Amino acid sequence: MGAIDLNADMGEYADDAQRDTEKALMALITSCSIACGGHAGTAQTMCATARLAKQHDVRTGAHPSYPDRGGFGRRAVTLSAEELRLSLTLQVEALKGVLALETLYLSHVKAHGALYNDAAQDITLARIVASVSLGTTLVGPADSALEAAAKEAGIAFAAEGFVDRLYLASGALSPRNEPGAVLADIDARAAQGLAIARGEKIKARDGDLIVRAETLCIHSDSPGAVKTAEAVRKALDDAGITIRPFT
Repeated sequence: MGAIDLNADMGEYADDAQRDTEKALMALITSCSIACGGHAGTAQTMCATARLAKQHDVRTGAHPSYPDRGGFGRRAVTLSAEELRLSLTLQVEALKGVLALETLYLSHVKAHGALYNDAAQDITLARIVASVSLGTTLVGPADSALEAAAKEAGIAFAAEGFVDRLYLASGALSPRNEPGAVLADIDARAAQGLAIARGEKIKARDGDLIVRAETLCIHSDSPGAVKTAEAVRKALDDAGITIRPFT
């Protein structure tokens, strides 16, 4: 049986259509990671997203990134350790201030895009991300540098799996610029989410693997995100798996 969290990256919208998608998606998840200015997000979007999360009793976390709004945080940025730590600190603290206004607390920190991928492999970057996550849960791939950094820092860690992304057998995500990197079929997404939740093998680009996860991510900017969340929830419910925030 077991239990698993459903999360989505939020507050990244640039138009009304994506805002409406996020609004519908919030009702289907149990935790969200809110863009806080690095790749997307403003004070207004942070506030609106926090209020929506509060309305649906969804846990709120920070989604900081390399300071790269032009590239949506999906390309590596060369910064000194202090420059990166300062940028991430300002992003996380900005969201904390917004959450305080809504009497919410920061549940977790999940890096975005290129920073997420880089920090999963680079312990120096992972330690910087962990340093701005004290008092929260750090979210990242299982058995990664991020998990090691969380353990070093004495903070909780939640391993994450992706329902809508193609994996490599190594456990890394297939680069977005490669064909099929984003799973297009809703049923395939639901099947992958269920397999991850059950601890079963999933099909990777170059083999099979088991993805350990306490939380499943549904990207809000992937086409069909709401239908994906509905399908994943149904698959988990039918399998007797409880959907609840990670502890």
